[in-house]
Amino acid sequence: MKLYQKLAYVRFMFYCLIERITNTIISCFNNKMMAPMTRKFFEERGDQSAVKAEIVQKYFTAWANIVLPTTQQFGGGKIAYIDLYAGPGRYKDGAASTPLLVLQKAIESPKISAALVALFNDMDENNTQSLQAEINALPGIERLKNPPTVNCNPVDKDAEEYFAKTKIIPSFTFLDPFGYKGLSLRLVNGVIKDWGCDCVFFFNYNRISLGISNPLVEEHMAALFGSKRCAELKARVEGAKPALREQVILEELSQALIEMGGSFVLPFRFRNDKGRLTHHLVFVSKNFKGYEVMKDIMASASSSSDQGVASFAYSPADSSMPLLFELTRPLDDLEGMLKKEYAGRTVEMRTIYEQHSVGRPYLSRHYKGVLGKMSDEGVVTVSDPENKPRRRGTFADRLLVTFPKAVL
Repeated sequence: MKLYQKLAYVRFMFYCLIERITNTIISCFNNKMMAPMTRKFFEERGDQSAVKAEIVQKYFTAWANIVLPTTQQFGGGKIAYIDLYAGPGRYKDGAASTPLLVLQKAIESPKISAALVALFNDMDENNTQSLQAEINALPGIERLKNPPTVNCNPVDKDAEEYFAKTKIIPSFTFLDPFGYKGLSLRLVNGVIKDWGCDCVFFFNYNRISLGISNPLVEEHMAALFGSKRCAELKARVEGAKPALREQVILEELSQALIEMGGSFVLPFRFRNDKGRLTHHLVFVSKNFKGYEVMKDIMASASSSSDQGVASFAYSPADSSMPLLFELTRPLDDLEGMLKKEYAGRTVEMRTIYEQHSVGRPYLSRHYKGVLGKMSDEGVVTVSDPENKPRRRGTFADRLLVTFPKAVL
């Protein structure tokens, strides 16, 4: 056997060993032996968990206030929050986890508390009992017109089938599995398929990156990426450097979500205190408004920025290694991209933002700032269809921007 064949065989056996250990853990979970491990996970809330919970609860509140008026006018007046991996409700240090934080936000708002239907689920009975007790003890919980429902069920093919075939009310769904078991394209598609439905899910990058090259978990990877894409992805990442591997995996995940109907996909990276990637929080929506709102929230939660453009990542390393992820000048790049993409065209500011910002880190204020600068320098011509005088330092959504023709 040649040396490269021996190395490939050793690597394959290593992956098999890792996955056998992983499968043993998962099997323990399914046999309700997961309680000690889950309890350890919830012993103390770290910075990353706090950031994740903050993103989810902020979006829930914003989303609820956006969809409620339409729901009250044309629907039954109800909205839902769904968490299929809810956990026990609190960490061992007493910090509230996401379910309680979301309910607290709902209790604070008379409109939301009158409309919310909250569904929580966890496959560990100890967790569901703890969560129910914590919910019952929440101050003001009686203000919720519909008492929250807490179930104890696995997230499996039956859950996929239910959400795929059942029309649901406007819902915001949070999927935070311990690993990747139960997380699938079909499940995500099921919870976002109806009007007003958005989803954010936990993407365990390290586990999934390992699993892509492991034939023992091929079924799970196919459920997450699709069978054909999974096979192609496996070939593409073979031997790839870590940074390229991450980009390829995230790109393929995003494309898979877009193909099934999630038109707008927004990932947020989490890194450890050494700056290494650990996982992502991935937002999926069919509506640009939801994408816009979540982008603002994730930008504010980022631990670093360059020229005011957020990294869309949280890492404790950013405070000690401020130059680690800031190797480009994003706003300088934006002006060049706009001149090239819209050469010779007249386009409304809001249209530019909605078209160009998808898949890029820029917010509305970045476009307004760059276009205002280009206007002041005479690079573009700006007109107002309402013929209102433009105040210095402002750039209204309605303004029409005429770009110069490309120079050949």
